[in-house]
Amino acid sequence: MKRSRLPSRARAAALPPIEVDIAEVGVRGDGVALWQGKRLFVPLALTGERVKAEIVGETGDGIQARLIEVLKPAAERVVPACRHFGECGGCSLQHLAPAALATWKRERVVTALRQRGIETTVAETVAIAPGSRRRAVFAYRVTGGGAVLGFNARASGRIVDQRQCPLLDPRLAGLVEPLRALVAEIAAHGAAGDVAVTLTDGGADLCLDLAAPPSAAVFERLGAFGRARNLARLSWRRAGRIDLAAEFRAPFLSVGGVAVVPPPASFLQASPEGEAAIATRVEAAVGGAFPVADLFCGIGTFALRLAAKGAVQAFDGDAELIAALGRTRRIECAVRDLFRNPLGGPELRRFASVVFDPPRAGAKAQAEALAIGGPPVVVAVSCNPATFARDARILQDGGYRVDSVLPIDQFPWSAHIEVVARFSR
Repeated sequence: MKRSRLPSRARAAALPPIEVDIAEVGVRGDGVALWQGKRLFVPLALTGERVKAEIVGETGDGIQARLIEVLKPAAERVVPACRHFGECGGCSLQHLAPAALATWKRERVVTALRQRGIETTVAETVAIAPGSRRRAVFAYRVTGGGAVLGFNARASGRIVDQRQCPLLDPRLAGLVEPLRALVAEIAAHGAAGDVAVTLTDGGADLCLDLAAPPSAAVFERLGAFGRARNLARLSWRRAGRIDLAAEFRAPFLSVGGVAVVPPPASFLQASPEGEAAIATRVEAAVGGAFPVADLFCGIGTFALRLAAKGAVQAFDGDAELIAALGRTRRIECAVRDLFRNPLGGPELRRFASVVFDPPRAGAKAQAEALAIGGPPVVVAVSCNPATFARDARILQDGGYRVDSVLPIDQFPWSAHIEVVARFSR
């Protein structure tokens, strides 16, 4: 966020409350109104509502405000599912009815494509239900009264002490209270960090930030905690380095019927249901176009499923993820920085299709290489409509046509949306 241009918070607080009509919900999930010729952002407000708000500051995007009262509620407004909503920064749209939320997320994709000059049919959103999230990163801080553990408040480093989270798989939610007690016991007063937890098919995989290497007593306590909570693996992290504290069983994930053991605290799709929905669409989009290059492959979410039908080569810049995939001995895979060194030229001519699933920054360099010499079929997976639309424009300019676009919402109540699209030429 850019520095406020208001002289001081005191001056902003001195401004009287204002009443505005919300024109739309913006890309971050805030209500957006026009006030004195500028965009005004009001968190927790919905399209069509009239609200009373308090000015709190100004950024390069516009004026930031705090909701005081909803004077005229929208028909789509519902009671939030979580008691922390409005304070916790994890969710921004719990107050929007599910059908309206699905429509809004689809419209995000439509708008992003339209802004790049792409008019195409976008399918209705596939919505994954709350209560299915299998991974979370909790922040913690040890205070004089114990430990605070949860997610950060909106646009703040302050931790909301989590007592409820309906997004989480109940098994993951059930670890929050025991984790709070654990960090209070083993970490010094003032200590702070993250706890990353992933539910695997072998049990929960936990990685805990510590300020210093564990003592023998702390190791013993970690082991006791892992056994009591039936964990698969427990690791500790200091200054970016991860070391194993205890492994009770393999923290494996079954991907296409193949067991993969991911590195601690590594990326994977947020929910099994979300992963299945995305993977099913990817498989259908590839069809019989083998061999396939799977770019930004991670632990092989798509590659291992596709390998059951034909030849696949997989590439990713993360050496640990490639090592985990390589240990399955099912497909050929290689470490490659696809941002700096995208597949291109003769390499691409070996494949009948390419699947790519980059981080939020998208895959501009790889899309440019595909536009020049890509195969007949390209399947793009994205978690950012803006960079997806940019890359889609590059592919279209290179001669590809958009065959299908499907939004998949595995991030309920947030502003995020996944997209799976098929391109061909």
